[in-house]
Amino acid sequence: MFNKILIANRGEIACRVAATARRLGVKTVAVFSDADARAAHVRACDEAVHVGGSAPAESYLQWPRIIDAALTTGAQAIHPGYGFLSENEAFAEACARAGLVFIGPPASAIAAMGSKAAAKALMEKAGVPLVPGYHGSNNDPAYLQGQADAMGYPVLIKASAGGGGKGMRRVDRSEDFAAALASCQREAKASFGDDHVLVERYVSRPRHIEIQVFADTHGHCVYVFERDCSVQRRHQKVLEEAPAPGLSEVRRAEMGAAAVAAAQAVGYVGAGTVEFIAEPTADGDLRFYFMEMNTRLQVEHPVTEAITGLDLVEWQLRVAAGQPLPLKQDQLQRHGHAIEARICAENPEGGFLPATGTLQGLRWPEHVRFERSGRLPRVDAGVGEGDAISPHYDSMIAKLIVWGEDRAQALARLEAALAATQIAGLHTNVAFLRRAVQCRAFAQADLDTALIERERDFLFAPSALTRESAVAAVALAEQALERSAVSADPWSQRDGWRLRGAASRPMAFTEGGEAFEALVLQSPAGVSLQMQPPAEEPQPLSGLVRSVQPLSHGAGWVVDVDFTVRGTGHAATVFLHGDERAVFAPAGMRVLHRLDPMAQAGQADAHGSGLKAPMPGKVTAFLAQAGQAVKAGQAVAMMEAMKMEHTLVAPRDGVIEELLYAPGDQVSEGAELVRLVKA
Repeated sequence: MFNKILIANRGEIACRVAATARRLGVKTVAVFSDADARAAHVRACDEAVHVGGSAPAESYLQWPRIIDAALTTGAQAIHPGYGFLSENEAFAEACARAGLVFIGPPASAIAAMGSKAAAKALMEKAGVPLVPGYHGSNNDPAYLQGQADAMGYPVLIKASAGGGGKGMRRVDRSEDFAAALASCQREAKASFGDDHVLVERYVSRPRHIEIQVFADTHGHCVYVFERDCSVQRRHQKVLEEAPAPGLSEVRRAEMGAAAVAAAQAVGYVGAGTVEFIAEPTADGDLRFYFMEMNTRLQVEHPVTEAITGLDLVEWQLRVAAGQPLPLKQDQLQRHGHAIEARICAENPEGGFLPATGTLQGLRWPEHVRFERSGRLPRVDAGVGEGDAISPHYDSMIAKLIVWGEDRAQALARLEAALAATQIAGLHTNVAFLRRAVQCRAFAQADLDTALIERERDFLFAPSALTRESAVAAVALAEQALERSAVSADPWSQRDGWRLRGAASRPMAFTEGGEAFEALVLQSPAGVSLQMQPPAEEPQPLSGLVRSVQPLSHGAGWVVDVDFTVRGTGHAATVFLHGDERAVFAPAGMRVLHRLDPMAQAGQADAHGSGLKAPMPGKVTAFLAQAGQAVKAGQAVAMMEAMKMEHTLVAPRDGVIEELLYAPGDQVSEGAELVRLVKA
C-alpha cells in the first residue's frame, strides 16, 4: 500500500478519498486554487499545495503543476477523483513518466473509451448492443443533418468526448437540428476541448442503468451490481439508487457480463462504470444498449457501497498498488436498497439555473454518518456553514445517501432526511428533491429519464408551508432576537409591551418578487397576526422559542420555534441573515426577504426592460445584433455557468439598442447584457 497520495481534485470527492486514506493509514496531499484556500478538502488532508487561480483551467487542470506538487511532497500516487483530470489520458501518461502511479485505468483504456464514437465501434466488435445511430467521424453539419433526417426524429446529439450531460441535445424536428448542433458543439468545445459529436435515435421512455465494474492487474474483472440513474434534469442525474427497481436477475447477469466484456475489451484496470440505456419491451422486460463507459469512480458510487458494505476507494487504492481484487464475482453480495440525492445550488423553479452565494445556514439530518458505510444517513460534502459556492465549479453542495431493508424503507428514510436538511443563503434543490421522492412515479418506480417533465405539476407545486405560517415563524424569531439582544433595563425592551391598549408592528416582505405586508398586533389579550393585502382577520398567534443561536461563522442567527396559528401547531427553524428569512418546517420551506419600506420608496429599476444575466457566468454568444427587432421569448444570448450552457431569451418585444458585453466576457448576476427599446 502507498504511504502518501496526492488527491488531484476538490470538494466532496477529495474529502471522500481523504477519509478512506486516513482509515488505511495513508497520508494525503491536497491541491487548491485561489478560491479554495480555506476549503474543506484542504483541511481534510495532511498537506496542501497551491496550484493556481480560481478557474479550473488555471489550477485543477494544470496537470504539470499537480505532478510537481506530488513529486515535491513525496507522494507516490495521484487519485484524480472524478471530473477535471480523471479521464485525461495525457495526464495519466505524464504520471507514469514521472514515476507516479495514476489511481485509475491505463491511458490506453481512457483513450479507447474517451471518444464515444470510437468506443461504440469497439463495443460493436465486442458484441455489446448499441443504440442505432451515426457514430462516425464526419462532423460536417449538412452530413449530420442528413443522418438525423434519415433515422427519423427525435434524435439525440451527443458530444463524442462528453460526459455529465454536457454537450447533449434532444432534437424533435429537422428544422431545429442546425441550431441544436451548434449549441451542442460550443458546449462540447468549452467543456472538453473537442466539438465532435455523434447522433443517435432517441430511445422512447429510456431508463439509465449503469454497471459498476472493477478490474485488477492480475487479469480479474468483476461487476459490482448496478445503479439506476434515470431521474435526470438536463441529462444530469438527480436521484440514483441501487439495485435498479424491477430488474430481473437474468437481465442483471446479462448486463453485468456485457459490462465486463466492455472493460476487458480495452484492458481495463481499476474502477469504471459501463452505462446503458434500457427501454421496456412488450413482455415487460428491458432491452439495453451500451451508451458509454466512464473510466473513473462515479458520483453515485456510495449507493453501491451501501448495499455491499464495500469501500470502493479502498479497492481503487489496493488495485493501484498492485494487489488483486479483494473479492471474486461469486463472493460479491448485496443487501437492502440505497438511494442518493444530489443536493445542488440551483433554482429548480427557474429552469434549474445554477446559483452562487454563501451557505449562511446549514443543518444536516441528525445522526449522520460521514464515512462510507453503515445504516445511518450519510452525507458526502465538501463545504460547511459559511463557505461560498462559486461560479467556477460544479453546483453540487453535497450528496445525501440513505439505506433501507427494502426500497419502501429507503424512500421513507430519504424523505425524512431531506425534511431535516436545512440550507439558507442561496437557492438549492432540497425542496424539489423532497417532492421528487414523494411523487407517485418515483414512489412506484415508474422510472425513465423524462420523469421530471411527466410529473412537472406535482414537482413544481407551491410549498405546503403557507405564507402566513412562515411570517408567524419570522415574527416570533425576530421578537426572540430583540429580547435576547437588549439590556435588562425594561425601558430598553423592544417587545411591544404596553401598559394599556395595543401595539401594532408592521412587517414588509418580498417573496419571489412579490411584495406583501403583515401586522403583528399585541394587546393584553395576546398576540395576533394580520396578513395584508388584502387585509385578513387577525389570527391569534402563540408560540414558544426553543433556542436562539448564532450561526457558526458569526454572520446571523438561527432560531427554533414552536407556534400555533389558525388552531394548527407548527415547529419551524428560522435562519436570519441580512434581509433574508429562511423558514424550514415539516410541511416545507419558504424564503422571505424583509423590506424597509422607507428605503424601498421610489427605487424603481430603471433598466428592468433589458435582458439581464440570471446568474454569474461567461457570455458565450449573442444570437441577435444591435438594431434587430426581437419578440418576447426569442433566444438572444448564450451563457455558460458551472460547466453548462444556458439560452437567454428576450423579456419582451422590442429592438436591440446595444449589446453591452462581448462573447467571452465574465458577468455578474443581474448584469444587463442587452439594452432593449420599444419597437
